[in-house]
Amino acid sequence: MATSMGADMSSTGSENTAENRTFDMVGMMDSLIGPNKHKHNEGTRQFGLPQPLKSREELLIEKGMESCTFKTVISCVLGFALGGVIGLFAASVDPVDPELAAKQKARDVLKDMGKRSLFHAKNFAVIGAMFAGTECLIESHRGQADWKNSPMAGCVTGGVIGFRAGLKPGIFGCAGFAAFSAAIDRYFHLH
Repeated sequence: MATSMGADMSSTGSENTAENRTFDMVGMMDSLIGPNKHKHNEGTRQFGLPQPLKSREELLIEKGMESCTFKTVISCVLGFALGGVIGLFAASVDPVDPELAAKQKARDVLKDMGKRSLFHAKNFAVIGAMFAGTECLIESHRGQADWKNSPMAGCVTGGVIGFRAGLKPGIFGCAGFAAFSAAIDRYFHLH
C-alpha cells in the first residue's frame, strides 16, 4: 500500500512539475512576445556590457553626424585642406627656370605657391564633396551600406567631372573613378 501511495504521489508530483513547466513556459512566452510583453532594458543592448541610455542631445548629435549634409561638408573641408597641402607640395617641386629664379623675389614665389595651393584645394574640396554626397545619397536610396555604393559614387563623380570635356572623357572618368573607389574601399576593408 505504501508503494502504491508513493507511486501515486510520484506521478502527481511529475504531473505537477510538467504543469508548472508548461505554465512557466506560457508565462514566459506571454511576457516576451504576448500581450503582456514587458520592456526590459529598453534602449540598452541585450548582449555584452550594459550601456546607459543616450540623452536627447547625444541622439541629436549622433543623428546630425550621420546625415548626408554633415558628411558632405566634412569631406569638402578635409578635401580643401588636403588639396592645399598637395598644391603646396606641387609648387615646391615644380622645376624653375634658372634665369627666372634669379629675378624672382620671395614674395612672388609665395604668391605663386598660394595660387597653386588654392587651385588644388578648391578642386579637392569639390571632388570630396561630390563623392561623399553622392555616396551618402546612393546609400540612403538603396538602404544598404555595402561595397557597391563606393564604385557607384565614384562613377557618378568621375563621369560628371569628365563630361565637362566630352562624352568619351566622361565615360573614362566614370570607369576610372569607380575602379579607384572600389580599390580604395577594398583596401580599407581588408586592413
